[in-house]
Amino acid sequence: MILNRQPLLILVTSFILGIFFQDQFSFGQNSIFFILLFSILISGLFFLKNLFLFKTRNTFLVLLFFGLGISFHFYNSWNQEKSDLKTNEMIVFKISKKLNSNEKYRKYEAFVEVGNQNFEAIINVEKDKQELDFFHYYKAKVYVVKPKSPEHDFQFDYSKYLHRKNIYYQCYISDEITSAARKDLSFSEKIKQKRLETLQKIDHSEMNFRSREFLKGIILADRTEIDSETVQDFNRSGLVHFLAISGTHIVVIFGMFYFLMMRFSPVGFRKYAIICSLVFIWIFAVFIGFGNSVVRSCIMISVYFIYVLLQRKPDLLHSLALSAFIILMIDTQQIFDVGFQLSFVAVLGIYWLNQPILKYLPRQDNFFKKVIFNTISISVAAQLATLPLVLYYFHQFSLISIIANFIIVPFSEVIIIFSFLMTALISFNLDFKIINLCYDFVIQVLLKVIHWFADFDAVFFENIPLNLVEVFILFAIVYFLKFMFEKFNFKNISNVILAIIVFFIIRISFDLYENQGDEFLVHHYKKDVVISSKKGNEAVFWLNSSNNKSKIQQYIINPYLSSRRIRSLKIKNFPASAKMVKFNNKIYRLK
Repeated sequence: MILNRQPLLILVTSFILGIFFQDQFSFGQNSIFFILLFSILISGLFFLKNLFLFKTRNTFLVLLFFGLGISFHFYNSWNQEKSDLKTNEMIVFKISKKLNSNEKYRKYEAFVEVGNQNFEAIINVEKDKQELDFFHYYKAKVYVVKPKSPEHDFQFDYSKYLHRKNIYYQCYISDEITSAARKDLSFSEKIKQKRLETLQKIDHSEMNFRSREFLKGIILADRTEIDSETVQDFNRSGLVHFLAISGTHIVVIFGMFYFLMMRFSPVGFRKYAIICSLVFIWIFAVFIGFGNSVVRSCIMISVYFIYVLLQRKPDLLHSLALSAFIILMIDTQQIFDVGFQLSFVAVLGIYWLNQPILKYLPRQDNFFKKVIFNTISISVAAQLATLPLVLYYFHQFSLISIIANFIIVPFSEVIIIFSFLMTALISFNLDFKIINLCYDFVIQVLLKVIHWFADFDAVFFENIPLNLVEVFILFAIVYFLKFMFEKFNFKNISNVILAIIVFFIIRISFDLYENQGDEFLVHHYKKDVVISSKKGNEAVFWLNSSNNKSKIQQYIINPYLSSRRIRSLKIKNFPASAKMVKFNNKIYRLK
């Protein structure tokens, strides 16, 4: 039975299903009490020596973890916000995290105090004002906004995203900000401030702006000021995983430190080199702000090498499952984070497909070939495994990403190590102009190559419709690919072909179903009004302004096209003075 071969993976999967179940049905406190009582009773059954119970223990274990998933998510779920705030308030706050900026505002997560009320909020500060730090309390008059759910089901629910982080308010500052020095900084806040100072030192280095922002992103996990064009290039080339701190970065940094420890230490020092390397990556994780993806990677590597230290055979799936369980016990909301899902599915993909893909690559008969071809096979395996989720969440894919990853990823280790060295030198105020010039040149070439890949519009597909049923069928195709790669015979090929046929049958069925109905909607983006009408698989959008056309395209039109499976789109304009519109004998007010 699979539970006997991979018990922890199955139990954690059951725990995760319990989280989803609670999130969908939202059981109340009384129901949770009975679920907990049932879980305790199941736990007690394991102490009874009964043949029937012994035979059914696996079923009881799965039910136990399912109930624990429901219970943990209930207690981890957000509480209803009880703060009673006016539209304009005078607040005192301290920042806890810097977020991505937009054209007008710098954004921060902050702990806010209004009278005797305390809560977390997003603070928006105009870019012409001072940058905030962790050394000060701040006081300012703000305009308070409570994020609302989107008008329509196809739009991203930003309010729900914030609620999962226990944030219910956004505060906009346009007046002056006063500050007072803090004397109560915690250890973690001192670390955050040190990281902020390192980021500021990078900002003042003589490198090109894009090189500086790349360095901050790839090592210090700070993408808050990176320009939209660079982000778009990484997205369209399928290399966004290279820019964001991920498991690859942590593994490279661990490997670098381990290599140095072994190089300059006695041969018998291997065990202590592993321990010191693990301590180092955790110190690094603390320094760059304990980002979710970094913590996930550190836990997985730590669990894996603990197996090595205990002289047990390392098991990637056990490490993966235990890492997920630790993270989700602390915060069950993490399972809804796209990064969490992509990182764990990528590791599963590497476990499932790496070796079958590797045998089709040239023989790895020296160290250089091993590094290159293992990097390529791991990248392809991770891409194939995460493709269903990428299409589901982002609705876009570029065929050029396969070639781009072949060319760029093998050099990722060198880039990461070089970037780490640059960050260390800058943080210690060691400014070597020749090294700065070399790094700047390398990164400028890299960004130009990535931009070149991103410009292949002919192989870039966007607004790809995909629902959960199609996602699971795509995962089934990925599952069968392993057997086809391992043994290229009629049975394994037919299984893949059959799964692909089922996928297209299901897809065509959803297309036909969605194209049956017609629809007329009124949308709002800031002060702009947008009208859309759908007939079959054709849609027409009318805009009353061209000022925010790109944003309307990004946040309204594109999500609508992928949600309603639209193939033909027309965009037209209507007068800004229009106050109502008549469609199918119904009148819709625009103001």
